[in-house]
Amino acid sequence: MIPAPADVSAPPADATRTASGLAYRILSGEPTGPNPGPRDKVTVHYTGWTASDGQMFDSSKVRGRPATFGLNQVIPGWTEGLQLIAPGQTARFWIPGELAYGNDPVPGRPHGMLVFDVELIEIR
Repeated sequence: MIPAPADVSAPPADATRTASGLAYRILSGEPTGPNPGPRDKVTVHYTGWTASDGQMFDSSKVRGRPATFGLNQVIPGWTEGLQLIAPGQTARFWIPGELAYGNDPVPGRPHGMLVFDVELIEIR
């Protein structure tokens, strides 16, 4: 289990906000290439927490292997957010429920605002 960041409950004042409601902050790294596009396939390491209680619900780091997927195959907040960073960078995303699984999703899915730390490893 990876502990939740101190700012998990809400984006801090210095986070960048997009028109859709996504908030993000670059945590580390220098870009080593271009940002991905909306239909690119990416490889990432990530951890996700629910903003309401700080509970970790998923992590490629805990599984010990990065995940690869198409940006057109994930929640809208990921599709938008990953296009804002480049390989070599790690960002924190505060994704409102409307850009995630909703505020009342099917059982087994996290609800409300979700927070992810995502390291973009490569674009495939």
